[in-house]
Amino acid sequence: MLAERNPQIGKAVVKLRELSTDERARDLYERREKARRDIAAREKWAVKKRMFEVARNLLQMDIPTDKIVMATGLTLEEIESQRPSL
Repeated sequence: MLAERNPQIGKAVVKLRELSTDERARDLYERREKARRDIAAREKWAVKKRMFEVARNLLQMDIPTDKIVMATGLTLEEIESQRPSL
């Protein structure tokens, strides 16, 4: 019913049927999807790693922790873990 009202969903249903019947096509699709997810995860980690570096620099500059949370998007606990131990 949804496929009838939305052409994009209809195309997706057709593609899903094709992939589910062709083992080779399904395997290729799954490999592409895994590669896409792996790349996205690496990019996300790279951004987070950079935010940790920024947090360490801001801590060294004695910037208040609440400002660092706002600037980096890291949690208070993540920021505190970057504070150099004395």
